[in-house]
Amino acid sequence: MGQTAKVATVGAASDAFTPLMQPSRYKALYGGRASGKSQWCAEALVANAATTKGLRAVCVREIQKSLAQSAKLLLEDKIKSMGYSDRFEVLNDRIKTPGDGIISFLGMQDHTSESIKSLENFNIAWCEEAQTMTARSLEMLRPTIRAAGSELWFSWNPRHQSDSVDQFFRGLNPPADAIIVNVNYDANDFLPAEMEAERLHDYTNNPQRYDHVWRGGYEPQAIGAIFSRQNIHDNRVAEAPELGRIVIAVDPAVSSEMGSNEHGIVAVGRGDGTNDAYVLGDYTCGGGPLKWAERAVAAYDELDADAVVIEVNQGGDMCKQTLQTVRPGIPVVEVRATRGKHVRAEPIAAIYSLGRVHHAGSYPELESQLCLLTNRGYEGEGSPDRADALVWGLTELFPQIIRRAKKPVGRRAARGWMG
Repeated sequence: MGQTAKVATVGAASDAFTPLMQPSRYKALYGGRASGKSQWCAEALVANAATTKGLRAVCVREIQKSLAQSAKLLLEDKIKSMGYSDRFEVLNDRIKTPGDGIISFLGMQDHTSESIKSLENFNIAWCEEAQTMTARSLEMLRPTIRAAGSELWFSWNPRHQSDSVDQFFRGLNPPADAIIVNVNYDANDFLPAEMEAERLHDYTNNPQRYDHVWRGGYEPQAIGAIFSRQNIHDNRVAEAPELGRIVIAVDPAVSSEMGSNEHGIVAVGRGDGTNDAYVLGDYTCGGGPLKWAERAVAAYDELDADAVVIEVNQGGDMCKQTLQTVRPGIPVVEVRATRGKHVRAEPIAAIYSLGRVHHAGSYPELESQLCLLTNRGYEGEGSPDRADALVWGLTELFPQIIRRAKKPVGRRAARGWMG
């Protein structure tokens, strides 16, 4: 094919899609709803077909019982909106492209390695809803699309880490010749107001599903998660009561480079004269050390907090110095991790299980990280920066529980601090 993605105008495109404009054997787009993934693929496919005579493309789904389940209608709409109606001939089951090319549609479930051999000279295969593709289908399709310069495009909303497409592109050894981009609603420069309203509704009212639906996170709650979404939801409150002590907890990232983990910043408080705790805000951010320090100090002021708790494993004395550069004399509690994240989190999860931790509002990103912490470790991508910060904050508010959890007391120790 020589070159691909000759897209002059992509209606949903932002800078997040720019890497896909280069030729590559694999192009993978994953993320949540309203990101423009399908719009980009459809427009790129139409633009390529309109400007490359004889281009052959196939739109693939795992299951396609009828053309109504395919991208055919979307492609027809794009042909019209891009002003290419005179170059294409739309038929009942396929679309003819300039120079005797073709765009066809098929469901992998209905085919074998023998029956899809007709695709061997195709230039592009676009796999829609790729999260549903089986390992068998992926294995059949990849070597079938073999023309010189041919490309395989995959677009999907992540579902499970074990899904074949996620293992292939987001596992330990993704293919070398692949452009893999994560795009969400905030990559869509043409996000309809109606979709933004739906997103905001889910942010407040459906936090247990928000990260999966809108941010492209895996289905909520890992198997063996030490935190329960249902528990978080059942103990949620609209606002916190009068509090006895409030702290801002910070888990600084190692690096501030693009693609680095964020700086986890979470505010928590303990009830005045009670044993209940409240999550008051998630102020997590990216950027350099000065950015997180300013953000933490702003949260400290907003909530009239008592101290800033900060993990110093990575930055050492520089962490406290950075904070006090922004606010000289601010009370700082320095903590250092000596155990794994999930081990530190287990006593806090036990407090949650007693119904004693209340989220004052919804914090979808934080809650998703909590529910991916298992007794085997963290099963999400990157670092659970928000969850780490929350654990440090609640550990500061409940020091006696943490000490009891660590204290060896013969047989009782094996039963944990609640034994």
